[in-house]
Amino acid sequence: MKKELRLVQMSRRGFLKQSITGAAVLGVAPHLMMPRSAVGALKGKCPHPNVSGLRVVAIHDPEMTREIVPVCPWSHQEKLVVARAVEDNMDKMALALTGEKRVQDGWNAIFLKPPGKEWSDVIVAVKTNNIARQHTRSPVIAKICRVLVEEMGVKGSHIFIYDGKHGDDLTDKTPFAGLPDGCRMAGTWGGIHTPVRIPSPWKGGDDEADCLKHLATGKVDILVNIALCKGHGDKFGGFTMTMKNHFGTFDPKYGHRFHATDYLLSINRTPQVLGEISATSGEVLFPRQQLCIVDALWASKEGPGCETSCQPNRLYMGTFAPVLDYQIATKFRKGTMGWDIDESVTERLLTEFGFSRDDLPDGGRIIDAAAAS
Repeated sequence: MKKELRLVQMSRRGFLKQSITGAAVLGVAPHLMMPRSAVGALKGKCPHPNVSGLRVVAIHDPEMTREIVPVCPWSHQEKLVVARAVEDNMDKMALALTGEKRVQDGWNAIFLKPPGKEWSDVIVAVKTNNIARQHTRSPVIAKICRVLVEEMGVKGSHIFIYDGKHGDDLTDKTPFAGLPDGCRMAGTWGGIHTPVRIPSPWKGGDDEADCLKHLATGKVDILVNIALCKGHGDKFGGFTMTMKNHFGTFDPKYGHRFHATDYLLSINRTPQVLGEISATSGEVLFPRQQLCIVDALWASKEGPGCETSCQPNRLYMGTFAPVLDYQIATKFRKGTMGWDIDESVTERLLTEFGFSRDDLPDGGRIIDAAAAS
């Protein structure tokens, strides 16, 4: 049974007014109405109102690279990637993901302007992965930034590419080519120092962890999550993709202690990632993380600090990170490549967000963007 997707039409001001009014009627001070535990997104609901978070699209195209060289550094991969092929395929993916017929309509369905703002005022954060040796290829990140500038009307200077934990040398390690003028390589973007409440299951929703300030304070309107396809420890399912990418948005130290799996799941239920959440209903009022991409032009069985080990020439896209990671882990990493995953942890990517395998459309198949075009 598919879950209903809808945008809750309530502004932050309206929500606060409603909360204060309700408190006054009950004769209770407004601050006493706040929940003792952190509020996470309502389970069984996907945040994006236009594009089902249960849909995942992929494209497999050997023409996205000039030569097969499975093991090579990022600098050499940059020379092998065919930018035009990557860009054209990402347009096809936007169409397949949204069901639209025109490329611009596809991107318009994915990227949503916050109510009351002009596109020229919108602030966009792009989370990249700068740890160790594997990094996003330039055409992937540049395409998204150019769509935001050229199609949506976002100012280049309002796009910030960051890794809050490992971004100190972001510009030196990954001098991304093809970015719009003014687009900012923000590095750690001030770092991860602002405490926020973390919802359950981690510590029952009764504790805090530090978060990137610009997300903690709500400065960011749109968050784009661009991750890689690497191996990792069993406590993360045996892989690291879009969900664990936010260990560069939240303090990663708790992911290397007890209850690491819970922490991974919980930070991806926060309003800092998903968007402002109603304290009463748990529904996302407006989606912040509007697009998630896994760059699997190259990938690795092991990780996270190793070189690439294979060259799949694949890209994946969705609007809801837990489902995207689940589908890639089960269908590609295990199904295609034969790499081990931790089944119990992987299943929690669905169940902790209120879904099951039976909820996935088309029998759980990933949509082939090439076939759909």
